[in-house]
Amino acid sequence: MTTPAKPKISRDVVWREARELIWLHRGRLGLGFGLMLVNRAAGFVLPGSTKYLLDKVLPPRLVHLTSAELALAGHRLGLVAMAVGAAALVQAATSFGLSQILGVAAQRAITDMRRAVQSHLIRLPIRTFDATQTGQLVSRVMNDAEGIRNLIGTGLVQLVGGLVTAAVAMCVLVSLNWRLTAMTMVLLILFAGGMAYAFTKLRPIFRVRGQLNAEVTGRLVESISGIRVVKAYAAERRERLAFAKGANKLFRNVAASMTGISATTALSAVVVGVIGTLLIVVGGHDVLAGRMTVGGLMTYVVFTGMVAAPLIQIAAIGTQITEAFAGLDRIRELRSWVPEDADDANREVAGVIVGHVKFDDVTFSYQPGVPVLRHISFDAPAGSTTALVGSSGSGKSTLVSLVMAFNHPDSGRILIDGRDLEGLRLRNYRSRLGIVLQDNFLFDGTVLENIRFAQPGASDAEVLEAARVAHCDEFALRFELGYQTIVGERGVKLSGGQRQRVAIARAILADPAILILDEATSSLDSESEALIQEGLARLRAGRTTFVIAHRLSTITSADQILVLEAGEIVERGNHEQLLGLDGRYRKLYERQYRQALDRYVNPGEELTGAAHLRP
Repeated sequence: MTTPAKPKISRDVVWREARELIWLHRGRLGLGFGLMLVNRAAGFVLPGSTKYLLDKVLPPRLVHLTSAELALAGHRLGLVAMAVGAAALVQAATSFGLSQILGVAAQRAITDMRRAVQSHLIRLPIRTFDATQTGQLVSRVMNDAEGIRNLIGTGLVQLVGGLVTAAVAMCVLVSLNWRLTAMTMVLLILFAGGMAYAFTKLRPIFRVRGQLNAEVTGRLVESISGIRVVKAYAAERRERLAFAKGANKLFRNVAASMTGISATTALSAVVVGVIGTLLIVVGGHDVLAGRMTVGGLMTYVVFTGMVAAPLIQIAAIGTQITEAFAGLDRIRELRSWVPEDADDANREVAGVIVGHVKFDDVTFSYQPGVPVLRHISFDAPAGSTTALVGSSGSGKSTLVSLVMAFNHPDSGRILIDGRDLEGLRLRNYRSRLGIVLQDNFLFDGTVLENIRFAQPGASDAEVLEAARVAHCDEFALRFELGYQTIVGERGVKLSGGQRQRVAIARAILADPAILILDEATSSLDSESEALIQEGLARLRAGRTTFVIAHRLSTITSADQILVLEAGEIVERGNHEQLLGLDGRYRKLYERQYRQALDRYVNPGEELTGAAHLRP
């Protein structure tokens, strides 16, 4: 089966998407930037007061000061303390506001992104879900979107704030000692180049990490979903080893990224150390030479820290933003896959559907050059029942998937009431379908909710009537909570036959024009099957029905039976006509008749289960 096309997403596209995302949340980000500037300005008060405090407020020889000078120094000291205290309060308030405003903005952006990705995901063709692990798709929706908090949240603002702080601090350093600052600038330029190179190398690693994380999640989801099969075949060790293999690959990727991050952090430490050495050597000589005061040197040291600290912070935040871009890469890739209803605006509204279905020379293949159906042509009048018979792999399920528009013909046409199915809006058309598949899926809700899934607006009375026709009363009313009983994930708390009846009730409630029954009674015992057949007979009345059944006794009343082999119709007609042909259908029928006889070992036992099979 072919996987969805995955076009290469250019960096410009991702940058554009990031800009659009930032612009969408520009209000909160703008407020965040404003608070950040106030916060950073307040942060300059304490280091900015150092030179004034040492050179003006606290002279080195206090014993020679008069009482008036001491009083003035005490007054100045009080003013400095008040300014520093007020700045600290401003910093605390703006930090709290930043985390609240940008934290909410980030979570809102993550939620919006997840909604958009999930909305796009469920519009993709069925082949996408057939070709991709469920866990990988879940990871795209949940994990990849999580990284954008570093763009919309405090990450981007802190990155810009760090740059602003470093730039202002650098201006102060130039005013204090331009020669020492020039030397520092050379080191910082080299550091910036090293950081840019590191981020270029880290981004592909983060992108691969997202893929590996999706694969590991996919394997975990599969093993949990199939836990009964795993335990039945004592395959716990195999699943453990398979998961461990994926987890180890993910670990190696994380280790590689940590090496890169550690290298950038180490580079930051080296730059800070070299700058500190310059301060001691060059700054110390300037103080001894009278070109700087002690207060000026101390201020220079503090402001150097205000340059170095943001740079180290930028290294960490830059890594997070690089990871966010990698997540945007993967999200953009998924959103580039074309949804099946992309052209619905140009398609015809289906309107009222009578249910006349016609296949006109239809050929279909999952893989190019390997057709599954070959030149299929037949006519199913409105209200008729068409049964599909054949061995496994003959194309029966593929044929009904074409009726449901899950797949589309490579050539030929499918006509619905004389209109090409390709030209009808999918959502509008599918709303007129009722489906009972061989593998019935129930959601983790109540019995009532699962039946109502077909018609969310249906009343309780309508839902219960559909349930009664499908004979759900016989098991649902035995539960303590009745129809409010939770069925569990995939309906695990119900038996196969009970799930089947809920699915049939769901199809009855849909009141479809076209009904698909794929082994609709396969999970029922003989008694239940007899009851369901009665309900299905009422459901089929007046509706175009397609039935896939291996038990030929269930389709003897069909208006036409199509016998498929290797993707071709080899026989067609009603039950009596096909028996008279003495061909493939008759052989299948007689084989089942003999198998039914073989189930009765007592010669005198009444053959109630086989009598209806006798030609």
